Amino acid sequence: MTASRRRDLTGERLAVALESSWAPGAGPDRRLAMTGIVEEALEELYSVADGPATGVALATVGSLARRELGPRSDIDLVLLHDGSIRMINNLAERLWYPLWDRGVRLDHSVRTPAECVRVAGDELSAGVGLLDLRVIAGDAELVRNTRSRLLDSWRSGARKRLEELIVSITDRARTFGDAGYLLEPDLKESRGGFRDMVMLRALAATWLTDRPHEGVLDSYNLLLDVRDALHLASGRSLDRMLATETDDVAKRLGIGSVDQLHRSVSMAARRIGHAIDLTIRAAREAAPTRRILRRDRRPQLDRAPHGLVINRGEVSLDKATAPNDPLVGLRAGALAARSGLVLSPVTAENLGKHAPPLPTPWPSEAKDAWLDLLSSGPALPPVWEALELNGCITRWIPQWSLIQALPQYNPIHRHTVDRHSVQTAIEAHRHLTAVERPDLLLLACLFHDIGKGLRTQGVPGTEHASAGAPLARQIVLDIGVSETDADLIELLVREHLALAELATRRDHADPATIDALIAAVDGRTEVLEMLRALTESDARAAGPTAWSAWRGRLINDLADRVLSRLHGTPPPADTGSEAAVALSRAVRHDGRPRIDLHPQPGGPELIIACRDRLGLFSDTAGLLAAHRVGIRSALTNTVDGIAVSTWLTDAEGTADLPDPAHLAGELRRLADHDQRSLASIRRYEERIQASDQVPVVKLIEDASRSAAVIEVRVADRRGLLYTIGALLAGADLSIRSAHVTTLAGQAIDTFYVTEADNTLPGPDRCTEAVALLTTAAAGVGEAGRP
Repeated sequence: MTASRRRDLTGERLAVALESSWAPGAGPDRRLAMTGIVEEALEELYSVADGPATGVALATVGSLARRELGPRSDIDLVLLHDGSIRMINNLAERLWYPLWDRGVRLDHSVRTPAECVRVAGDELSAGVGLLDLRVIAGDAELVRNTRSRLLDSWRSGARKRLEELIVSITDRARTFGDAGYLLEPDLKESRGGFRDMVMLRALAATWLTDRPHEGVLDSYNLLLDVRDALHLASGRSLDRMLATETDDVAKRLGIGSVDQLHRSVSMAARRIGHAIDLTIRAAREAAPTRRILRRDRRPQLDRAPHGLVINRGEVSLDKATAPNDPLVGLRAGALAARSGLVLSPVTAENLGKHAPPLPTPWPSEAKDAWLDLLSSGPALPPVWEALELNGCITRWIPQWSLIQALPQYNPIHRHTVDRHSVQTAIEAHRHLTAVERPDLLLLACLFHDIGKGLRTQGVPGTEHASAGAPLARQIVLDIGVSETDADLIELLVREHLALAELATRRDHADPATIDALIAAVDGRTEVLEMLRALTESDARAAGPTAWSAWRGRLINDLADRVLSRLHGTPPPADTGSEAAVALSRAVRHDGRPRIDLHPQPGGPELIIACRDRLGLFSDTAGLLAAHRVGIRSALTNTVDGIAVSTWLTDAEGTADLPDPAHLAGELRRLADHDQRSLASIRRYEERIQASDQVPVVKLIEDASRSAAVIEVRVADRRGLLYTIGALLAGADLSIRSAHVTTLAGQAIDTFYVTEADNTLPGPDRCTEAVALLTTAAAGVGEAGRP
């Protein structure tokens, strides 16, 4: 048998081993076994490729070097040579080609020790990766010496490269997010993932600091298990935990549910992310102190009340303070967060092991410390994370386990339920001086979504606000608030969605909308102000798509109208902004359409004013769709015969939108029954076929005494609003006002429908309107042609 044939067979055996050696299940032992199989095949390949015993070595870095190879992992190889071997590239080809020919995923390089050291010095990621250099075959001494040189270089340059290393970690976290709080985390790149574990080892290799060990390795092995199952489930090298694969991954790992899989991954990633934060802080502390004289190395302790001390940015317990004091953990956390510091890792660990549950109800000192902790704003997360990972939060508030690491399945949310709840309390920090009871606002923010955890307990019903309200009441009673205050928190939790839903989906000028919000806040102005603060905080915490200047304007407009009613003062003008008022007056004067264009943070805003007529909404929406103007939100109202509509677009700037004068001219032609400008959008809608997503169209009872209020939820599309308006107009039904919102690709639209003469439709006509909107939402091609 020729040497070439032997090499081919060895490459084939390696490829077969990679494909067949992974059975269901996971764990370090399986990865070690897989590593052994791969290394044996590579040793054989080196032998049949006539690799020398000295002066050259086949080495590995990456997951193979760390003995963490996954089913679809790349194999990272380095052909290391001392520079004395002739024809080294020929040897490389004899090694690489059999692997390439068999489809083995290979990352390779040919380097001398000096080249390794130079590359490590020039490129941070390469330098970190080369720290794992390990021999497979050939000259083991050459590999050992090279690795020693790499480590010496790494340690000698540690102080200079520390900030570069930290910047790379923070930049990656900013780009890929935090695996502990994402629904589809990248297990490799996100904060708390594999890259962070590699960085932990690299930081420890500087000898500036050690890395935390408690629970970190178990968490890392869990993430590796998930990655292995993800590779097998997807059949490809996939590190992002896609929702489409999670059911299969959970089954392969024997995890009971997808929710439990997410929670396990979340807690594991949090531990690794927290470990790297601690290690970075320790390395930063150690780097300058290495240059300080021994006599200056004594700890500089600042004494704090209740047996606490502050040293180098960390809050710790005094030697005489017992960690099993029921109050000491809350006091330490409150001091750290209020001062912008962190808990000492040793202190957090001791509190987790020894701090007992608090008595029920809590002593007033415990409640005060808890509120101090919550009121710390942006300084809260690292302290909360330290307390949570060491078990303190669930010991103090057992019901917190219901939402701990619980995933969100609403795409507008960027965090898990527990992290979103904490973030809501953080966002409320800006409102604490504006409300009558900041303490109750913070508690309502923290527990407003506690009802989402009841789904995992088999509690019937899906309305988390009403389900969670009694539970929130019990929690705050246990914390020590009064019955009256607990009733108020229960109300806020139960109604925490009311203001946002009414403001964005109802007609503010309709008395029924005002009445509904007054009922939600029990007719109390102080409750309305707290609900307004909770609503904004909740939206800001959800993510950038959930809060905007547009949404804020709607929420504040409705809240101000209700406050005016409660105070007995005149309500604001119905037509909204000063620009809208000016346009409305101009249209009333000469009857010609007017359009203004305004830059806004979320995208340019079009304000359109026209004399009202049947089909105006359809014509306006169709005209914008024909010009491919994407709509994020829209609001239209009719006052004294003038329809004023505001359209928040998704354009980058005003230059990306059609000329307002041109649009106004087309609106005039449409009013004269010239429909040519709508031909393209009509053809587009005729080609639409029934959607896989069943639309939800429902009549909202008692939402208005003068119009039929119909809500439509469906996947958004360009011609949706045009078709809705056209079908209604074809049935002589008018849209008095429309409230259009697009979130995560979903249209959530509400229409106030009247007869053409602006009277309330009867029951049969309401049924007809719902049927028409259902047809329009579903997408029906020629059958639904207006």
